[in-house]
Amino acid sequence: MFAIKRELKLNNVETSLMRGNAGFKRWVYNFGLELLTASWSFEDVKASDFKRIDAIKKVFTQVTMQKPEYAWMKLYPSTVYQSAFIDLKDAFSRWRKGLAGFPKKKLKKKGDSFTVYKTSGIYPEIGKPALPFTNRVVINAGSLIKLPGLKQLRLKERIDFICSSQTFTVSRTADKWFVSFMLDAQKIPPIFHPIQKIGVDLGVKTLATCSDGTFYDMPHTTKTAKIKLGKFQWHNRNHVLGNKKLKIQASNNARIYYTQLAKQHARIANIRQDTTQKMTTDISRKAAVIRIEDLNVSGMIANHKLASAVSNNCFYEIRRQLIYKQPFYATKVELVDRWFPSPLDVFILWPHSTDGIE
Repeated sequence: MFAIKRELKLNNVETSLMRGNAGFKRWVYNFGLELLTASWSFEDVKASDFKRIDAIKKVFTQVTMQKPEYAWMKLYPSTVYQSAFIDLKDAFSRWRKGLAGFPKKKLKKKGDSFTVYKTSGIYPEIGKPALPFTNRVVINAGSLIKLPGLKQLRLKERIDFICSSQTFTVSRTADKWFVSFMLDAQKIPPIFHPIQKIGVDLGVKTLATCSDGTFYDMPHTTKTAKIKLGKFQWHNRNHVLGNKKLKIQASNNARIYYTQLAKQHARIANIRQDTTQKMTTDISRKAAVIRIEDLNVSGMIANHKLASAVSNNCFYEIRRQLIYKQPFYATKVELVDRWFPSPLDVFILWPHSTDGIE
C-alpha cells in the first residue's frame, strides 16, 4: 500500500469551503463525544460503545439535521459526518485497548482535517447496489483532482500517472492545505542487502550510531530555527488570539502572528521529518536485520535536562519508521531490551566486525 500526499492550490472561496468541511466534522465529532459520555449515566442501558455511537448517528441524521437552525449542514457532503462517527469509534476502541488516552474534543486551534470517500451507489434502473469497483475515484495524470462530493481542485505538484482511490483526507498545516489518499499498489522489495545485521544506537549528541561505523546527526538548522522561533515568540508574547468566553475578538496582528508562528513550527517539523525519513530509508536499504533498543522515551522526557534533546531527536518516530518500512525493503526489526548492552557497546568491543551484533 502506498500513500500520496499533495498540496492543494486553493483560492479564497475554496479555502473557505475546506474550513467549512473541517468545522462540520469537528462539530459532529464533539456532538457524538458529548452524547456518548452522557449516555453512560443511564445504568439501565447496557450496550457497547459502537452500538451507542450508531444510535447517536441515527439521532443526528433523523432529528438534529432536520432542525431549521442546522440547515447549513446540508451544504456539505454526507461522508464528512459519517467519517466523523468512524473516527469516534476508532478513538474509543484505542482507548479501551489502552493504546491511547480518553478521547478529547476537537479544537479549531489544533488544526483542520476531514475525510470524504466515494460510495458505491445504486443502479437506478434495477434498484440494486452497483459493482464494487464503482466505489473508486479515477485520478488522471495532471494537476487536477476531483474529490467525492466536492468540486475539482488544483494541485501544486502534478501526479504523473493514472491511479484510483476511495478515501481522501484533506488536512491543513499552518496555512497550507493537503490531500492524501491510498493506492492499492505493492512495492517489490530488494532481494539483496550489503549488510546482514546492524545495530542502531540512538543518542542525544549524535542522532544514531550504527555498528558498521555509520553516524547520523540532526541538522544544525533545527537549532537555528528553534532559536529564531524563541525570539519570535518573545517579541510577540502579548498577542492573544481572542477569547470566546470573554467575547474578545482577535486582532488582525494577532492572526498574522499565529499564522507565522504555525509556519515556523511546520518548518522545524519538516526538517526533522526529512532527516529521519532519509536515515531510516538508508538503514533499511543496506541491512536485512535491524536491531534497535527499546528505549523508555516517556521516562527520558520526564528528565528536564534531556527532554529537549530527546524530543528533538525523535526517538520513537525513528523506531516507528523502521517498523513500517519492513515490507518495503524486506527487513526485520528486532527490539533489544533496554538493559541489554547496546549495539554501540558491542561494536566497540569488536571493532573489526562489519556484520553488526550476533
